Amino acid sequence: MKGLRGRAPRRTRARLLAGAVTTVLLVGLVGPSAGDSTSAQGTSGIGDAYFPLDGNGGYDVRHYDVRVRYDFARRHLGGTATLTLVPSVDLKRLNLDLLLKASAVKVNGTPATFRKDGGHELVVTPRTVLKAGRTAKVTVRYAGFPGRQRYLGEGNWLASRHEVVTINQPHMAPWWFPANDHPSDKATFRVAVTVPQGKRVISNGRLLGRVRKGRTQTWQWGARDPMATYLAFFAAGDFAVERGTTDGLPWFNAVSTRLDARSQRQSLTQLRRSAALVRQMERDLGPYPFETTGGVVTSLMAGFALENQTRPVYWPLETGSTWLLVHELAHQWFGDAVAVARWRDIWLNEGAATFMEQRHAERTGGRPVGEWLQEQYAAFAAQDSFWDLAIARPGADNLFHDAVYLRGGMTLQALRQRIGEQDFWTLLRRWIATHDDGNASTAQFEKLAAEVSGEQLSGFFDAWLRTPAKPAATRDNGLVLGAPSGG
Repeated sequence: MKGLRGRAPRRTRARLLAGAVTTVLLVGLVGPSAGDSTSAQGTSGIGDAYFPLDGNGGYDVRHYDVRVRYDFARRHLGGTATLTLVPSVDLKRLNLDLLLKASAVKVNGTPATFRKDGGHELVVTPRTVLKAGRTAKVTVRYAGFPGRQRYLGEGNWLASRHEVVTINQPHMAPWWFPANDHPSDKATFRVAVTVPQGKRVISNGRLLGRVRKGRTQTWQWGARDPMATYLAFFAAGDFAVERGTTDGLPWFNAVSTRLDARSQRQSLTQLRRSAALVRQMERDLGPYPFETTGGVVTSLMAGFALENQTRPVYWPLETGSTWLLVHELAHQWFGDAVAVARWRDIWLNEGAATFMEQRHAERTGGRPVGEWLQEQYAAFAAQDSFWDLAIARPGADNLFHDAVYLRGGMTLQALRQRIGEQDFWTLLRRWIATHDDGNASTAQFEKLAAEVSGEQLSGFFDAWLRTPAKPAATRDNGLVLGAPSGG
């Protein structure tokens, strides 16, 4: 989650920057179609209108092996990344998203020519054409000062002389590894980070091992489930760590010791609840989609939390942080397991996580979500600018607008009241099961809602998602005041 709102930083993904697997949308090829035997050139952009240079056309990354070394004093990062990929056409050239300077590139073990096209694009030309459907490996050696890099006005490197955390959204990967940087190209990851002895490193998935050499130590992590590139992260510095298993679910938690003693204790206490909260959400959403859970609390004041896959990153947590834990853990289903097809679909992530905050309160004896919906609906008059944003097409500058979160969450509760309790929860569970490990769009969600409920819902979704106005308080819009919210 990203963004700030009302109560303490509310939208964890603060725009403080100034889903059967769906087929990866490999668009933007220069040259013939995939069925043509003539070679083509992959392009700088996967086809997302909001961010034309994000991602790249012509190939699908299956796995990233990222190995970096970090110098805290200089805030310098150097490394080697190997991308295992499959071209969708015969490729004579391909692009990668990388902000740091590359010093060498090999394709299938053979040196390749390369150049930077602007600050963001690394253009690689192999010695021989990469054949469509045939696995290839591209290895890039690179180095630089991530804190000096900017893209689309964003300077996303978060570091001090003692700690570094690679988190942000919608962009983070190009600051520390070459990537096909768009959620529609998910891949598995292995991350190895070398730091001075005494420092710890936390990343996605499971800790695979540590290798000591001289005054350094390399921490190796692996994530077995496909992941969007912006969700890959590492945190390095002085951390207190705990690990364990709750109801069969392994967890790994870390809190920066750069925080004061009270903040450390409270943060660890809250993180220990993560696995139990996950098990509780399984009752509504179906099986947790990953092999491990947990969280990281940093001393670096990003102003937002982020749902990094398997291990969200937070600012210091307190007793009143339950909503934030629930929000980021709900994203493990909505946003991580099922990622957006395009960034315009972001309401599917943020609306669902906001709704699940309220569902948790309802499940634990608090206010029914129906009452929350009524309260929010009444709080914004028809002329309020809150209703001006059509959340199905928020625009690149409004991805983390309050309306994406609140109106998105309200949409789901209104849908619940429109189609009924049984169909609503069937819809959410089927949505996740169908698109797990892949990507999905608003149009697909609307279609599935109609199929599950047997109702014509185009007017409902038009009112809530596409109309820059307050939905009318009608039964068709799920706004019959006093309608039960279910159990």
